Amino acid sequence: MDFVSMNILDSTMLSICREMGITLMKTSYSTIFNEALDFTCGIASPTGEMLSAAEFCPAQIGGMPLLIRSCLQEIPLSEIEPGDVLVHNDPYRGGLHTPEHTLFCPVFVDGELVAFTVAIGHVAEVGGMVPGGFPSEATEIFHEGIRVPPVKIKKRGEDVVEVWKLWLANVRTPRYNYGDMRAMISGVELGASRLAEIVRKQGSATFRQHCGDLLDYAERRMRAEIAEFPDGVYHFTDYMDNDGVSDSEIRIETHCYVMGDALVVDYTGSSPQVRGPINATLGVAWSAAYNAVLHLTDPGIPRNSGAFRPIKIIAPRGTVVNVDYPAPEVGGNTETHPRIAGAVIGALAQAAPRRAMAGEGGTHLNFVFGGHDRKNDEYFACYDIETVGWGARAQADGNSATDSINGNCRVMPVEVFETRYPWLTEVYRLRTDSGGAGRTRGGMGWGRRKSTAVSTPKLPPRSSPTAISIRPMGWTAACPAPPA
Repeated sequence: MDFVSMNILDSTMLSICREMGITLMKTSYSTIFNEALDFTCGIASPTGEMLSAAEFCPAQIGGMPLLIRSCLQEIPLSEIEPGDVLVHNDPYRGGLHTPEHTLFCPVFVDGELVAFTVAIGHVAEVGGMVPGGFPSEATEIFHEGIRVPPVKIKKRGEDVVEVWKLWLANVRTPRYNYGDMRAMISGVELGASRLAEIVRKQGSATFRQHCGDLLDYAERRMRAEIAEFPDGVYHFTDYMDNDGVSDSEIRIETHCYVMGDALVVDYTGSSPQVRGPINATLGVAWSAAYNAVLHLTDPGIPRNSGAFRPIKIIAPRGTVVNVDYPAPEVGGNTETHPRIAGAVIGALAQAAPRRAMAGEGGTHLNFVFGGHDRKNDEYFACYDIETVGWGARAQADGNSATDSINGNCRVMPVEVFETRYPWLTEVYRLRTDSGGAGRTRGGMGWGRRKSTAVSTPKLPPRSSPTAISIRPMGWTAACPAPPA
């Protein structure tokens, strides 16, 4: 292993992923991209192994390997050509939830496919029952918006017009969706161009060798971390309060088996899939387990599929952690993922108590709305992410007013929110002492009150609440003193 060259390639690919993300942010139309940064950019091998990913949304990083492999099952490598761009958002084909759109761009060098550049982004409007695609009363997938199986949105460098027409005809905000999708395409195409330059400089054989070394290196680093946990079976159970349709509690059962330098995360015993939209897909179950383990191990481990090799996941089909068609699932990635990741952390905290934080708020407080902009005579939709307090750690207080554990997204500035949408923010403050007392305290939650603005654009009167008060889950358990 050429350790120096391998690390230079790792840093270079990470920089390319960051540049892809900056391009997406700067050229997108919707605030969910250019303010909240609800996307992830990465690089993958032709076989679907994630080689690198930038520091954007953790939920999407963990789901990327499954997304790529499921896509390649339907569009084989032999049918992929230079200039193609593939799009995919189907939650039953490895996706995370319906709003999450994944774009793949093949990287060819001298006629050889050497990699894919990937962008996964939460598109603010996907059709369905309500603007923004988050119907809390959904009872089947068809309520939640349009599903796009793996298809080519560009072929040999040219738009596939029929795909664009079909997709944009099924959303309320075609202009914004078009702009956001163009931003994602620009990101993956830029990444493909940058990566091709590196491969030409190194040679494809050397590039493949360094990538293989990098995956093996990340695997060894992760195995060394897991080996520090005492062998054993660690159990934790958490609950979702309800599914949005009924009031019954939903069980998330987690058994973590630590065996030497390997870890098995078993969700057997979790509740059967429910009628409401908080079911999680298999991609979410994978991602939540990876997310939890990454929070408990060395942050210097390269983020690639090699780091995931020692972690095996059992998620029984037809349960709340692996939903089966045609049950709804849009809340599974935003609301259920934090609880699943929290359950894994709760189990492994018994093996490594000083590495784990106490429970966090466990929600993104999805404030999703839309209406008609009378000034411009078009629909608008917004998915606004809010924040929670994070749990205390043995050595430090918890983070205050931070996006939930699987998001890593930013809060939209009040000035942008009031300029772009017909709302005013009347109160926005931290909730004093909401983190609880302790040697180290939990992070503080926050409170916000919004009201509809009197100036245009306006929401239609019959669908416009006059005010809304958002009270996040401000509690986060204080961390007790560590054992002597």
